[in-house]
Amino acid sequence: MLRYLLILPLFAALAACQSPNPYSNTSLPIPPAPAQAANPGLDPGSYPAPPLDYGQYRSWSWANGASFRGPLQDAVSEALDQRGLRPARSNTPADLTVSAQLSSEQRTRQTTDYYNGGYYGGYSRWNDPWYGGYGASYPVTRTYVVTVSVVHITLFDARNNQQVWSGSAEYEGGSNQSDQARALREATRKAMDGYPPG
Repeated sequence: MLRYLLILPLFAALAACQSPNPYSNTSLPIPPAPAQAANPGLDPGSYPAPPLDYGQYRSWSWANGASFRGPLQDAVSEALDQRGLRPARSNTPADLTVSAQLSSEQRTRQTTDYYNGGYYGGYSRWNDPWYGGYGASYPVTRTYVVTVSVVHITLFDARNNQQVWSGSAEYEGGSNQSDQARALREATRKAMDGYPPG
């Protein structure tokens, strides 16, 4: 009798499993393919842009038709000449247009000096010398602000006015005009060091 009482709940559970499924088997139709799938061409967004051929640039002129001369323009012209770029002739269009700017910016500098605590030593009370030494050294860090000049050079493709390269370098002014001119030329050369890239 006990066996039948145990089997009875099992039959009830099986009968409950035989009830109809409340979920229906339906599906939505597949959406239509996008229009570009019919014509599988090259997707320009899936590939990187081809590398720029800097060999096509041989001549330059100042951006916005500027023709003024000064120490910055002379230094940039000299740096471009060292890179094989020549000023465009008046009757031919330039390959590049050049923008050069000089700005003053502030930089924070730090210096650290190490000082020692001095020498210690002497004699014991029985007049025997005992060895001394130097005290521990300690650092002293000073922070100060300097004003530097920053040379910014930007090159644009003259056909589409797209920026193709830019570089910058900074320098601290010299004590006289000759030192300042030398520092400007050196900074301009450093600003052009990365051209052409690669």
